[in-house]
Amino acid sequence: MPSRLVLDAAEIRRAIARIAFEVLEHNKGADDLVVLGIPTRGVPLARRLAEKIADVEGRSDADALCGSLDITMHRDDLSRHPIRPVGATELPRTGIDDKTVVLVDDVLYSGRTIRSALDALGDLGRPRIVRLAVLVDRGHRELPIRADHVGKNLPTALAERVQVKLLETDGDDAVEIVTS
Repeated sequence: MPSRLVLDAAEIRRAIARIAFEVLEHNKGADDLVVLGIPTRGVPLARRLAEKIADVEGRSDADALCGSLDITMHRDDLSRHPIRPVGATELPRTGIDDKTVVLVDDVLYSGRTIRSALDALGDLGRPRIVRLAVLVDRGHRELPIRADHVGKNLPTALAERVQVKLLETDGDDAVEIVTS
């Protein structure tokens, strides 16, 4: 299948840095901030984002800001794909109650993953506010969900697929559009 590179490693790094500054500006610092990645590629992106936020704020506690949110049991397609391994949800020791929670995912498409994440988050506590950060927004929403922080808006055709590769999961950093 033919593919076209739209973000290389340096552009991904810059997008994460820009998102980190936007989050800090909107939150007025890193106090009461929790960054939660949605598996699979949202988790390493959340870790990178938390590390950048901690670096900018002169803090050494990126791990205290970061966690992961498993959404498996909240998905609306379980009847189509019932066999899925349940992942781990890992929250910072301070929890999420009355915090600003930034959900992080690689690609925003239909909005169904984020709806599942909001359901899962509601089972864990009551954040003060929930924001959404994505590396790529490709459009084609099926639900009224939008990202607060976007690395790259990437209008796509329905026949195209956005493939995010990250060093932690794929051995390389790149975003490509793959044509079916």
